[in-house]
Amino acid sequence: MKLKYIATRPNHTKLLICAGSFLMLSNCYSAQFVANSQDTHGAEDTPIFTEDHTDISFEHKPRRKWDNAIIADLDKDGHQDLLLTDHGYSIKLYWNDDGKFGKGTDIIMGDMHGITVGDYNSDGDLDILISRGGGSGTNARNAKIFSVNRDRQLREPPAFEEAFKKMRGRTTKLFDGDNDGDLDLILTGIPLDFTDPKGANHVYENDGLGEIAFKDYLPATSRETHRILITDYNNDNIPDLIFYGDSNMSLLKGNGDLTYDDVSSSALNFDLENSNHITSIAEIDYDNDGDLDLYLTRATELEHGTTFYNKDTQTLAFFTKRQRFRLDDVEIGETLEIENYQAGWPHFPVWVGESGYRYEFEGETHSGRDLKIVASAALGWPDEQEKRGFHFGYVGNQKWRFETYSFPPMTAIIKGVKNYNSSPTSSGPQDILLENTGNGFVDATSKAGLKSGIHSMGSAIGDFNNDGFPDIFIVKRGDPTKENHNALYLNQGDSTFKEEKNHGAITTELGSIGFNAETFDYNQDGLIDLITSNERGKWHLFKNTADFNEAKFVNIQVGSSPKTNASAIGALVKLEACDQTQTRRVGSSSSPYSQSFNTDIHFGLGECSEDLTVTVQWSDGGTEHATVKKTNTTFSIGN
Repeated sequence: MKLKYIATRPNHTKLLICAGSFLMLSNCYSAQFVANSQDTHGAEDTPIFTEDHTDISFEHKPRRKWDNAIIADLDKDGHQDLLLTDHGYSIKLYWNDDGKFGKGTDIIMGDMHGITVGDYNSDGDLDILISRGGGSGTNARNAKIFSVNRDRQLREPPAFEEAFKKMRGRTTKLFDGDNDGDLDLILTGIPLDFTDPKGANHVYENDGLGEIAFKDYLPATSRETHRILITDYNNDNIPDLIFYGDSNMSLLKGNGDLTYDDVSSSALNFDLENSNHITSIAEIDYDNDGDLDLYLTRATELEHGTTFYNKDTQTLAFFTKRQRFRLDDVEIGETLEIENYQAGWPHFPVWVGESGYRYEFEGETHSGRDLKIVASAALGWPDEQEKRGFHFGYVGNQKWRFETYSFPPMTAIIKGVKNYNSSPTSSGPQDILLENTGNGFVDATSKAGLKSGIHSMGSAIGDFNNDGFPDIFIVKRGDPTKENHNALYLNQGDSTFKEEKNHGAITTELGSIGFNAETFDYNQDGLIDLITSNERGKWHLFKNTADFNEAKFVNIQVGSSPKTNASAIGALVKLEACDQTQTRRVGSSSSPYSQSFNTDIHFGLGECSEDLTVTVQWSDGGTEHATVKKTNTTFSIGN
């Protein structure tokens, strides 16, 4: 076991940390301890997130997104780096230099989807596996691989003897599915032939010598039910799979040899027929009983022709896809102003007036675009309009006409609209908290006091106030004409939650749709921070700036298994102290398509001052125990 110090507060004193339990008690290490802690009780202790514009420099352009931020220490310098996907444009890598991120570097351009990170060939360098889109079936491609060394150099490793199958890729996740210490792979996608009974969900086996080859088909799923959570519901240390999406979820019990049995009917002991419209699933030990429960976010998809109208700001938003749509003529005035217009290739052009001339934007066409035009430059409407894209024209009497004709989704904000009868805003399906009973799951939503119905797109689990109990941050789908006020539910320590509205993690760009969020302590100050993504919007880094009296923490950096040097991916980390057991899994998040490799596991401790017992169990069965004598420290366990 290796221990190291990370400073977290201005006042520090020396202490001695000793490895206990199954390690020799004589193995003691010098570290430093933060002396000034603060009180956790009272209204002043609300976790406050502040959007940070100094520690990272995003490009601040609204773009389409794909899934969540990918967090991993790619250069192994002790600081978690970021991979961010702007769907259809690029994947950017942001290096973390002691809590400050450099300018994002493009590592690959084009239509990219799920990403996973891990060392599949055990050469010491981390690998990035990227699932590529298939052009709606017209350009099927196989997954792409990059390797990263400690000098931050990227390279493409030699091709496998057997290439990945070409597909309309979606999900990419590494895991040790057969408990042999090397990383196997799951790739899911949309079938190129919808009549193919085998579908497009694949599992690949690692031979331990650097080769990954197709093993078998996983059960076929409907078009949007290829999202996956890798979990271990029955605590047998064999990974199990949950498929979810627009159709009902299914639970596949792993047999330890990359084969699976569907146990949905026996292990999912709740209203399974209403387990559709799931946007993400996150593991959370909400009751601190030592097993991992599940939080399911749910939302319905925006339908073609959906509109939103904000009477207070006279702002109109629309969402269309795959067919023609015409807005009712709207009264605006002599000048039209459009913000964050987004459309996919090749149907992105804007056509103006009766003549249908093309409006020319400056610069690239992938990001959200703004325009302002006077009525005299957009007069009339054509008798026939067959051009694909977005058409508008001034039709007199202060009114404008708008029509879309596009296969890819198209959105925009129209300003200055005097009045409009928009689509009714309906409540979303209820999020679900599933409690792990040891052999399945039961619905604990009501018991935990959780009520959402807010069209939840994703969640991030973390102990945001360091009180020793995991909290739930939820990204709302939101109203594109308004700021997006996401939701935060604080764990009360009695297996119930209470909503905290004064959290500060609010996004303001118009025309965007909430997507997902991820947690990490990027600046290593002992407080869990957030990074959120907005579809057709921006990335946002929220620094946790709350001040907690007497609230302690410990940060555990998990290495590889001492048994076979197996990856930390999927390792189960447990901390026991003060009659509580906290549980986390390395690499687990709510990302439906991707998988981070954040090996820094954060535990809040509240006012607990007892010795801490830490246990890590890796996929190969290797287990290591340690006793930590002091808090507010970071230590490493494993190889």
